[in-house]
Amino acid sequence: MSTTVFLVVLAAALFHAVWNALVKGAEDRTVMLGLIALGTVPAGLILLAVSPALETEVLPWLVASMVVHWLYFWLLNNAYRLGDLSLIYPVARGVAPVIVALAAQIWLGEVLPIGTWAGVVLVSIGILVLAWKAFSGALPKAGIYAALAVGLSISAYTLIDGIGVRLSGHSGAYIGWLFTAELLVALYILPTRMQRVRVLPAKQLVLGFAGGVVASAAYGLVLYAKTLAPLGLVSALRETSVIFAALIGVILFHEGPRGRRIIASIVVTAGIVMIGATS
Repeated sequence: MSTTVFLVVLAAALFHAVWNALVKGAEDRTVMLGLIALGTVPAGLILLAVSPALETEVLPWLVASMVVHWLYFWLLNNAYRLGDLSLIYPVARGVAPVIVALAAQIWLGEVLPIGTWAGVVLVSIGILVLAWKAFSGALPKAGIYAALAVGLSISAYTLIDGIGVRLSGHSGAYIGWLFTAELLVALYILPTRMQRVRVLPAKQLVLGFAGGVVASAAYGLVLYAKTLAPLGLVSALRETSVIFAALIGVILFHEGPRGRRIIASIVVTAGIVMIGATS
């Protein structure tokens, strides 16, 4: 993995943590998700305007990705109703890297070196350190199940989009259609909730739309990286967003404990270093 790809995925991780924090801190999370979905559309339209047509063989993967992303948004919205960002987010993201790396090895033949595998596992362990309270009673069982379901949906769309963007012939076209399709999510959420939209402060509306711009940047960078590096590596590095989210949880939402966040950060950093040294 080149230094450029490495930095691109870490930047995407930061952006991803930011938009998840916007959802958690919103007065109306459902409306916020609708605004974020709407905010991804402009980037999609721009990419479609400057990209060639998609190869027809990629259409099933694109449709499958849209369906799984719908499921992801629905699960994420429900999960955040059941627990703190600092608990839900690491459970959801912590299970994804190992699942993706295993699936990519079995189905795509992307065999990682032992040292790189160790780094991927360390990243997952470090992330799950943040969620230790979730498994010791701080989250209801329904919250744990919801977070794990989010993790499975993340693994699914990571694999689907990894294959789809490689088959597309042009990553910009695939990303453009994926982002433009988010308009369907916005149309599903917002029109039936216009009264709730009207009572939201203007600042929340602007933050929601801006969150969509940030979300599109985050996932666009990840999809681009998937065309250049193994899916397991990209997934593991992307999930460092959990460390960023944990810091946001402490600073903005006053969530604790801080000691566990330090330990998790050290473990995840060790995993990142190992991935960088062996991949």
